[in-house]
Amino acid sequence: MSLIEVSHLTKDYGSGRGVFDINLTINEGETFGFVGTNGAGKTTLIRQLMGFLKPDSGSVTINNLDCWKDSAVVKSLVGYIPGEIAFPDAPTGAEFLRRQANLLDAPDLSYCNYIVKKLQLDDSANLKRMSKGMKQKTAIAAAFMHNPHILILDEPSTGLDPLMRSLFVDILKEEKKKGKTIFMSSHMFDEVYNTCDRVAMIKDGKIVASVATADIRHNRNKTYKIEFLEHDELVRFAGECLVKSSVITMQKKDDSCAQCTIGINDSDINALTKLLCSYKVRFFKEIKYSLEQYFNSIYRVESDDQ
Repeated sequence: MSLIEVSHLTKDYGSGRGVFDINLTINEGETFGFVGTNGAGKTTLIRQLMGFLKPDSGSVTINNLDCWKDSAVVKSLVGYIPGEIAFPDAPTGAEFLRRQANLLDAPDLSYCNYIVKKLQLDDSANLKRMSKGMKQKTAIAAAFMHNPHILILDEPSTGLDPLMRSLFVDILKEEKKKGKTIFMSSHMFDEVYNTCDRVAMIKDGKIVASVATADIRHNRNKTYKIEFLEHDELVRFAGECLVKSSVITMQKKDDSCAQCTIGINDSDINALTKLLCSYKVRFFKEIKYSLEQYFNSIYRVESDDQ
């Protein structure tokens, strides 16, 4: 069942800036990633999901509620982390979180306290004097505190160090297991790859690609790195390898280098391994295809076509 619907959405700021004819469907319980370069339109779309911007045309709905007309109700259903954090005046992070809890009518702060402890947030610090990372942790706690069924997160790990980013990913996975619906923009491909079911890429305000992360993990076209014991073995292999789907790239370091990479389809791997039995091989390992490689290839094709 779809929970978030974006239909022919356009918000045109002029000079090619904005979002144009966006169509997206996010199902209940799905974690959906949204990637793109700075200025591509990620935040513009998210602000329309939150009812902060009125579309020029098209529609955005969450749980069958119009995000612009029913923005107050939508905000009560959603946990939101903005891309740019601007806190109101409050003496401490803890006081800010208490005020947020009152606004959300969420007197039970047990889950908020869990997030604070998990992310090692010192909520006794002055809100305005917090570092970027501390402010980000406070925003995460505020968004998750009332245990919302829907999370909309705009670059949620910005400012977090690698350890805290890893802990945040753990929290996202916990939320996913609860059946939460999560829409998240990020420039961290690993973060998206490890948490999202599907990912869309936006470029110049338009969706240029969408992919299920499972399709990337189980891509049938594989790349392997092979190192032979001797350079002559590599030369012989390059001349004899007749596996039909293979594309061999020699590693041109020097004449003694005995490494190559080979691109091959799953259907031909048995033929390759059988062939390698007649060679002196030092190692043979798969180079995993990443989400970042997938979208970089799409981005290059789009740029070349312009």
